[in-house]
Amino acid sequence: MLHQVGLNSAADLFDSIPVDLRLARNLNTTAALSEIELLAGFERLAARNSGAKRSSFLGAGAYQHYIPTIVDHIISRSEFFTAYTPYQPEISQGTLQAIFEFQTLVCQLTGMEVANASMYDGSTALAEAVLMAERVTRRSKVVACGAIHPEYLEVITTYVQHAGIDLLRAPFNSETGQASDATALLDDETAALVIQSPNFFGCIEDVTAFAEKAHSVGALLIVAITESLSLGLLKSPGAGGADIVVAEGQSFGVPLSFGGPYVGLFATREKYARQIPGRLVGEAYDKEGHRGFVLTLATREQHIRREKATSNICTNEGLIALAATVYLETMGRRGLQEVAMQCVQKAAYAAKQIGKLQGFSVPFTGPRFNEFVVRAPIAARQLLSRLASKSDITGGLALSRYYPDRPNEFLVCVTEMNSRAEIDALCVGLASLSATV
Repeated sequence: MLHQVGLNSAADLFDSIPVDLRLARNLNTTAALSEIELLAGFERLAARNSGAKRSSFLGAGAYQHYIPTIVDHIISRSEFFTAYTPYQPEISQGTLQAIFEFQTLVCQLTGMEVANASMYDGSTALAEAVLMAERVTRRSKVVACGAIHPEYLEVITTYVQHAGIDLLRAPFNSETGQASDATALLDDETAALVIQSPNFFGCIEDVTAFAEKAHSVGALLIVAITESLSLGLLKSPGAGGADIVVAEGQSFGVPLSFGGPYVGLFATREKYARQIPGRLVGEAYDKEGHRGFVLTLATREQHIRREKATSNICTNEGLIALAATVYLETMGRRGLQEVAMQCVQKAAYAAKQIGKLQGFSVPFTGPRFNEFVVRAPIAARQLLSRLASKSDITGGLALSRYYPDRPNEFLVCVTEMNSRAEIDALCVGLASLSATV
């Protein structure tokens, strides 16, 4: 090969790199390890991962739920693990059917009529929902309630800032923790009203009331959900009048994995199906009447004229969507309800016990699912750091990360993975640290 390209050695391939920038010695790497030595090395590294051993009360968009062992077993099968894009339905029926089942489950959970094959994650799904609302209504103003996850709002801003869309943010109610009345910001130029429920502070919103307000001016209501397990217990957004529902599906059998990959859920009304971003798998029949599955309504740039495309999303989180499908099918309706009920009950117990501590309070009065805000007598960041080092407990997320005017508040999340003993230990740890101030 070198002869064919007129070179004498492999080093000649790097002639374009200045000599003083080239590494003139061998890489300083250790000698090859045997499998026994390699596994022992990984075990030593794992032993240093103190965070995996701590009781955790972190949430805010990424949740620690139990994952049945069958989930990893199924998605590790080679038929799914190596599958990518099912362009050829004649050889991709397994993958296409799995996606079709995923879409069906998303519709059942959200109360909507059509869902796509998945999105990258919840935040980008929400941004795509905003763009879709602009296409459907041909309006350029969007009102987003202030109790939406701050990082989701940042993603929306990134998407719309050069798209000619005016994004307004409505404040949240400082007493209830819920989105405030946004009626004053809504007019006949509004494409969509965007809310999150349960919201960033863990409070449940009145979806029906917001739907009525949005529809009164001809706008769409977009509902975002970061804790998708809440769909196992709460009234579906579709039943409340939502037009587009997006969610982060990480709670459905997907490990935390230091932030990803996750999976976004996207569902809407059937009349808006041609405006939905990403892929959609549909049911079809061959000439002999046998049922099959195919990609349909492909409205992305690669398939149709760019100016007619609804989105530049060019893939779906197939493997993660499969994990969510296996989880939901394994848990079933009753199992999902049981997990959701445990989350509600344990969060209620934790909020009640923390609220009894001297100097601590739960400031927001809105109904909650499994997250709530705590107001401490000292700076939350300092308190949580000391709690982690002294009690080996990750107590929550300091709100000062997003709200500098709330230095003493932190967000606590309780799931079915947190035992009563862990909740009591959290209370003891908080009480002991506040007493030393």
